[in-house]
Amino acid sequence: MSEQDIYEEHVLDHYEDPYHRGAYEAATHAHEADNPLCGDIVHIDLKLSKDGKIEEAWFDGSGCVISQASASMLIEKIEGKTLDEVNEFSAADMLELFGPKLTPNRQKCCLLSWRVLQSAVHAPVAADESDDDGPRFNGPSLSEES
Repeated sequence: MSEQDIYEEHVLDHYEDPYHRGAYEAATHAHEADNPLCGDIVHIDLKLSKDGKIEEAWFDGSGCVISQASASMLIEKIEGKTLDEVNEFSAADMLELFGPKLTPNRQKCCLLSWRVLQSAVHAPVAADESDDDGPRFNGPSLSEES
């Protein structure tokens, strides 16, 4: 079996049996984007701890084998990592994680999930009503009263 065959088998494994595929209801951060060239879509949900660690990571989407398999690989790779480690993970690292050499257009498919992740870590989802900063009343704050 050649190195290319091993890579292709690994890609198909992630496509057919993806890691943490689906919506994650307890997400603290999330983002979704598409590849306008081909229509691939990737959505990433993250649960970040207060100390900046990715406790849970999930993805969903639609598209080609490359975009969906690379999303699965990325989600598996980043779980348990700190935000600093995620920020240090480059596009070149993502292409290396994927494995097989890709044409520039196919690299965009592979890098879609990486781009979504870079935005997701900076995109908190709407705050839950059970936050610890007290009751919320609709209306102006005291500092907004004239």
